[in-house]
Amino acid sequence: MDEAAIDSVSPSSMDADLDIPTAEGRFHRLALDQLRLMGLLTPDAKRSQIAEEYRLIKRPLIMNIDKKGADIVDNANLIMVTSALTGEGKTFSAINLAISIAMERDRTVLLVDGDVAKPSAAKRLGIKYETGLLDILDGSGMTVSKALVRTDIPNLRVLPAGKCHERATELLASEQMAKLMEQFSTRYKDRVVIFDSPPLLLASESAVLAEMMGQILMVVAADQTPRYAVNDALSRLNQDKIIGLLLNKYRPTFGNKFGAGYGYGYGYGYGNHAAETGVDSDSIAKSP
Repeated sequence: MDEAAIDSVSPSSMDADLDIPTAEGRFHRLALDQLRLMGLLTPDAKRSQIAEEYRLIKRPLIMNIDKKGADIVDNANLIMVTSALTGEGKTFSAINLAISIAMERDRTVLLVDGDVAKPSAAKRLGIKYETGLLDILDGSGMTVSKALVRTDIPNLRVLPAGKCHERATELLASEQMAKLMEQFSTRYKDRVVIFDSPPLLLASESAVLAEMMGQILMVVAADQTPRYAVNDALSRLNQDKIIGLLLNKYRPTFGNKFGAGYGYGYGYGYGNHAAETGVDSDSIAKSP
């Protein structure tokens, strides 16, 4: 049974934070109180600070998908969220971006836990299923429809990383992965696929994933990520991608009325011709 068949099935009488396998797929009810405690965006946030920040971040990404942005690229609905190093907030950002876009009336979102060596996106959402992306690729017979996890946010699906595999990079670089990405990109016109990727400087899988994406959002921790690390990470990306910089953990200084209250900045660029909007390039990263 393909994915279309599971969209019309609504589980009932389910407790919070519960994974339930069904004949049509798997379902997880998000524990919204726990997500809020972790600082994550929730569907009831409405006009909260974090909701407003991600409204600003997602808009240029959606415009690029609709071919209304500054540049047109293939697979613009495939978005990789990554960072140069660990601890910069890429998973936090990927989850929030996925939930924010899922709040759009005419979009559905698939959040893929693509950090296959150290997966954490599904875990942060309370999803306990072990099978996922790598199991689809390893020839064991797992299908997309069985691996997907539906959530009680109607437009949000999650694909866990799957069981650890010693040849994860080769699986991600395989022809089967290429076919899967084509399916993700073209099968549903309203679908946005967000990959939580490994850090660019620490894992070979990130370079493989980057080649398949249309848009890449690189998270940079303010006053933490060395500038040389940002430059090195950017140099590893193919310049035919739309590349955005997301300034995370930013705390505005006293008197900075334009930045007050906002912990994120978003810089938009295309290849080597990055044009920052709303983010001072000198504040993107400072060497220690």
